[in-house]
Amino acid sequence: MKVAVVLYNLGGPDGPDDVQPFLFNLFNDPMIIGAPAPIRWLLAKVISKRRAPIAQNIYKHLGGGSPLLANTRAQVDALDSMLTGSDDNEYRTFAAMRYWHPMADAVAREVQAYSPDQIVLLPLYPQFSTTTVGSFMRVWEKAVQSIGLACPIKKICCYPREPGFISATTAFVREALQNAGNDRPVRILFSAHGLPKKIVKEGDPYQWQVEQTAKAVVDELAIDGLDWLNCYQSRVGPLEWIGPSTEDEIRRAGADGVAVIIVPLAFVSEHSETLVELDIEYRHIADAAGVVGYHRTPTVSVTGVFINALARLVSVALSDAPSPCSGDVTRICPQNWSQCPCATEIPS
Repeated sequence: MKVAVVLYNLGGPDGPDDVQPFLFNLFNDPMIIGAPAPIRWLLAKVISKRRAPIAQNIYKHLGGGSPLLANTRAQVDALDSMLTGSDDNEYRTFAAMRYWHPMADAVAREVQAYSPDQIVLLPLYPQFSTTTVGSFMRVWEKAVQSIGLACPIKKICCYPREPGFISATTAFVREALQNAGNDRPVRILFSAHGLPKKIVKEGDPYQWQVEQTAKAVVDELAIDGLDWLNCYQSRVGPLEWIGPSTEDEIRRAGADGVAVIIVPLAFVSEHSETLVELDIEYRHIADAAGVVGYHRTPTVSVTGVFINALARLVSVALSDAPSPCSGDVTRICPQNWSQCPCATEIPS
């Protein structure tokens, strides 16, 4: 059987001229701004024009563009190598991005040319949100319908407790704890991209799943008296966001006289929110707040244990499991998280 694996992520601009159209694509997504189409289009135009200079300054630290596609393609190559020869199937992995190239419509045509017997959609978002995984699933369905790609599709919607992902993250945290030394107390800040509270109140399970990931890492660390908490970064706009904010927790760590280890919990690839926001901007906040030690763990990226976890998720998708399903196969979200895509397909 020929299997096309579509490994997908947010995307990012290739260069300075791409920043504003990239931002427009982001804010024109109805899963991000829920206004009617004409109003959303106008808002996206205004917001992207206003934010473009700010974002361009951020990307200057990265040579003008995002490294996310290159990092994703490295993960694609690693996964292809892991899958090749693992069973009797033939595999080809494709990189797709939601808001910049290669986007769903172009990748769908590449997949169609491959003529697979089965497609697996595999997110590079460990935790499900309607604004990320849900958004890509929606545009992928439109893309395949528009070109008449009638091929069975299996979808992994999330893997917040996937053992390989947890083990890879935990290994980096252990290393950071060793580097932090024993001469001062240390607080672990599990930092994830934030969401407006209203999205969570509407039943989006993202925050609950992020907290499940952090708990799984802490359980694997098995350190008595460990000082840790969840926090959220990258707030934009006037809406109230879930918290506490990573910035506030860094300042509180300074006031408490503890070192911090920042763990990017919802990112599996290095990009602007890790390399600039965490490594540069938040380090400045830490210095100003008098934080006695500032450490940041790497993303799991192409570590062997994580790529092996992705390969296992492909196997899960190709099994008799329902679609979409979590990496646990069964529904993991409590029933009150009504936006869980497993809500109608998988019993609790």
